[in-house]
Order: sequence, then structure tokens, then C-alpha cells
Amino acid sequence: MTHRVRPIIPVLLTVAAALLVFVSLVVPDQLGKLKPGYWLPGAFLRLPIEAIVAAAVLLVVPVRLRKPAALAIGAGIGALTLLKVINVGFLLNLNRRFDPVLDWPLLGDGFNYLEETSGRPMAVLAAVGAAAGGIALIGVTALAVLRLSGIAARHHRTAVRAVPAVIAAWVAFALVGVTLFPYAPVASDSTVMLAKNTLLRVPKALDEQRAFAAEAENDHFRDVPAGQLLRGLAGKDVVIGVVESYGRSALDNPKMAATVGPALDAADAQLKAAGFGARSGYLTSSTYGGGSWLAHATFQTGLWIPNQGRYRQAMASNRTTLTKSFQRAGWHTVAMEPGNKHTWPEAGFYGYEEVWDSRNLGYKGPQFGWSSMPDQYTLSVFQKQVYAQPRRAPLFAEVTLTSSHTPWAPLPEMVDWDAIGDGSIYGPIAARSTQKEETWQSTGKVRGAYAQSVAYSMDSLISWATKYGNDDLVMVIFGDHQASPRVSGQDAGHDVPISIVAKDPAVLDRIASWGWTPSMRPDDDAPVKGMDKFRDLFLSAYAAPFGSRTH
Repeated sequence: MTHRVRPIIPVLLTVAAALLVFVSLVVPDQLGKLKPGYWLPGAFLRLPIEAIVAAAVLLVVPVRLRKPAALAIGAGIGALTLLKVINVGFLLNLNRRFDPVLDWPLLGDGFNYLEETSGRPMAVLAAVGAAAGGIALIGVTALAVLRLSGIAARHHRTAVRAVPAVIAAWVAFALVGVTLFPYAPVASDSTVMLAKNTLLRVPKALDEQRAFAAEAENDHFRDVPAGQLLRGLAGKDVVIGVVESYGRSALDNPKMAATVGPALDAADAQLKAAGFGARSGYLTSSTYGGGSWLAHATFQTGLWIPNQGRYRQAMASNRTTLTKSFQRAGWHTVAMEPGNKHTWPEAGFYGYEEVWDSRNLGYKGPQFGWSSMPDQYTLSVFQKQVYAQPRRAPLFAEVTLTSSHTPWAPLPEMVDWDAIGDGSIYGPIAARSTQKEETWQSTGKVRGAYAQSVAYSMDSLISWATKYGNDDLVMVIFGDHQASPRVSGQDAGHDVPISIVAKDPAVLDRIASWGWTPSMRPDDDAPVKGMDKFRDLFLSAYAAPFGSRTH
């Protein structure tokens, strides 16, 4: 007696198709759910409602429409799976999910970051690989559903009987709420909910845009006479020091605080010896892990700007920025932006009269990771070309410190201010510093390098202030956002430290009601304000008659 042996390859293809569709439907989109227990075999004992509905649809559609329907359903599943993958990346780096309406420009920023840290060939390779992988995922998933629909058609009677039974089982599990493992209910509907939320995001985004436009135009500082602005800082040179990725985790995480804490203690000692006082608190940044320009815009405009859509709206508005307020009140406004490699169109919106960036700062040394030049070099040029120059008006300057920007390798070191020159001195420093490949071998090494970079940025700024700062210098020093979750941790918040430093006690007396800590290191219970609240707090404090209370 002979037996017919089924060809093994078609069977394997069918099994692979079923596994691909099943995993696509039940896999989570956030790393917080990818716990060890979740990946045990029992965690996949789930019934995805999407597969049941798709099977029912394909069984009832006319034969002539079955193939295009199967391809469309499969492509949809593949696209949603791709969205899950993108969500994982956003949660890993920005601690939030991808916004399918507003976040597309950030993919371009990701390409620019790769180009600046790993070179253009690697960035192009990564972009091509990501695009090809996304297209392949959608295509293969579509073909998988097509194959499964053909199997179901050939066993139509069995499939028709099975679908109602599976639906009944899914409803029963849903009503009872059976969950065999955390985050893994047996009655799964995660993919259909993702699709629903994605579709609903479009009208919601439009409503948010309209509301934000109205908020941007409702600006009570726009019509304040120039003579009434910033009276409490008359004659003062105000320097805003923005420390890249300087988040609260640098102070709360014991291992990172072991490096950053002593740097802040040393800063306190240096400032005190030079006659400066400091007050510190916390702001809640509008972004996390990246998107520095969103935090800068929030700080400057007094608007909550967590995404590119709001950023573009703000830039097109007539909003009064912090810089523009100083400009109107008679200050000369300067921006030091060493991370900018191209013309900065937003400079006019903010109110900067003079912009220094990587193209005119004259740096001849090596690049340190993403940072085009060390912070001490940026401050050296600022000192020679801006701060020390004769001026008819007081100075308002924003100095962005980029040495603490990811990937935190290689790292610069402090050198003698008189030896900085054109930056060539940094060549041997970069050569002997730990490189990115070694730093990123472990979370401990990354966190250690990050903490060193923050300490270096603070050392550079405080050293400049105590060496060159005159009696009229006022500094506002703050972090733009927390570092990525790899450094800050998955459960870290959005808080960043902020300090105001001045020699004139009257400057600090005006913010006494804020309750800030008299140190560069804010206490654990120091007040926390939204970053969007700072503009109004600051302008009110220094425009109000001396002695009035501001909140």
C-alpha cells in the first residue's frame, strides 16, 4: 500500500504565513510590555479579533473580490505592524508614541542625526534599509493573508463552521477578562485599537491646531510698551545657557549624580568666590530624549510645543518671544548655535540680531560625536567676539551648549582658556577619548559618559562666568529635555533643572517668591513649573515694580 506524502515546502509556507500574521496582530508596540514573562509560549495564547474578522470577511466576499480583499487586509496589517515598530523606536528614544499626523518631519531629523554622527553613507544605508524593510513587511504580510485566504477557500465548509465558534470564544474571554500574562489579555484587540486611534488622530489634530492658533494669538505681552518691559534687569547683560539633554535624572540617579552632583557643588563654590548667587528649581519640558527645538520654542514663547505641528504654527504666529522682549526693550540680541550647520530661518521670529553657528565660529578641531565643537570653544568665541566687544546696549545672548548631546562620545576636556585658539588643541583629546562603539556597549557606560558630558558643560559655563563675568552679568541656565530612556530610564519624567545666577542681589530678590533653592543644585522638593510658564513668570518678575509678588 502506498501513501501520498504531502510536499513539505507548501506546508512550511502556510505555517510561516500564519505565524507572521498572528505575531503581527498580537505583538505589543511598547518596550515596557516586553517583559521576560510576556515572551513565554503561554503568553501567545491569545485570540486576535482582527484575524477573526478578516477571516469572516474573506469567507463572505464574492470570489472575484477575494484576492484584492486579502491583499488589502494583509497590507493593512503590515502597515499597522510597521507603525508598531516605529512606536517602539519613538518610545525607546522619545518616551512617547509616534504621531502619524505630525511626526513625519522627525524621520528626516533622525536621518540628519545619523549623517552627523555616523557619516552620510551609513545614514543613507540605514534609510534605504528602513524603507525597504517597511515595504517588504507590508508586501510579505499581504501575500501571507492571500495564502491563508486560499487555504480557507479550499476548506470553505470547515472554515464557515469554525469562525462562529472562535467568535463565541473571543466574546467569552472578553466578558470574563481572562489574562494569562500581564499586558496579554486572551481576547486581543490591540491592532484594531491602534487602527482606530490612528484614524481618530486626524480630526483631533485639526481641532488641536485651531485651538493652538487661538492661544498663540492671545498674548498679553505683545502690547506692553517697551519701556515697561524688563525694568528689573536694566543695564544687565543676560546670558541664557541651554545645556543639551540636562535632565532631572542626572541629579536623581545615584550613579549619574555621583558625577554631576560634585560638579554642581564645585560650581556653587566658584560662584560664591566670584561674588555670584544662584537660585534653582525645575521646569517640565515639552519633549523628551530629543527635539531640542521644541523645548527652546516652549521656553521662548510661553506655549506648550510638544510636536512639529505646533512648532510650525508658532513660528508662523506673531507671538512675543523672550528674546524679542529683550530686543524691544533695547538689548542687543545674539544667538550662539554651534549645532546649526545651515541658515536658521527662525532667528527672525525669535528676535536675534546676530547669529553665530558652525559656519562662522572658526573651529578647526575635530568633531565630538554630534557636537561640532566643545562648549568651552563656543564660549571662548562668545567671549572674544561678543561679550568683550564694546557695546552701546546691554547684551542678551543665548548660548547653546552641545557637548552633552547624544552619543556622548568622544568627550572633550577642559583646557586653559588662553590655549584654545582655533580648536586644534582638541585633536589629541578626541583621539584618546573613549569612542562611541565602546561607550555604547552597556547602559552603565552610556550613563557614565552622559554624566561626564553634563559636568563638562556646566564646568565650561561656570568657568567662563567666574573668569570673565562682570558685575552686571545675569545667567539663566537650564536643560532642554531629559536624555533618552537608555540613560534616564523608562519611567523618568520630563523635568529639567533651571538656575538663575547673578551678582546683584536685587536680581535674585525679585524671584524670592518662587521658592527656588539657593544653589546650582535644586532640592528634591524644589518647585516644578511647566516650561511654557517660564516666559510669563520671568517677564512678570522683572517688569513688575520692585517688591511686588509674582507667582
